[in-house]
Amino acid sequence: QVQLVESGGGLVQPGGSLTLSCAASGFTLDYYSIGWFRQAPGKEREGVSCISTSDGSTYYADSVKGRFTLSRDNAKNTLYLQMNTLKPEDTAVYYCAALDRLAVPQAMCVKPLGDYWGQGTQVTVSS
Repeated sequence: QVQLVESGGGLVQPGGSLTLSCAASGFTLDYYSIGWFRQAPGKEREGVSCISTSDGSTYYADSVKGRFTLSRDNAKNTLYLQMNTLKPEDTAVYYCAALDRLAVPQAMCVKPLGDYWGQGTQVTVSS
């Protein structure tokens, strides 16, 4: 069965960095659309970065563009989100999600779209 497990969250000071991991099982990253989403208390879930794993096309939300980088390691069947220059407003529970079909990355992030979701990992940016 399909399973997504996030890890790597924690407490970091403003300006710091974290790398989140999403380990996928039950399927391979190829031929899926996969993305990172986040939700802060009292806020709607928002797409952070999404990718079409077949061609590598990627979308980043304006709020993270230039600071966050989405990557994948097909050999490990793992998705990563490298987060640099973190800000307090980045504080949220971060989730990875997958579609069992290819989709335009922007559509996946903006709608948002997801057939499978991980349990989330907490990222707190505070001094």
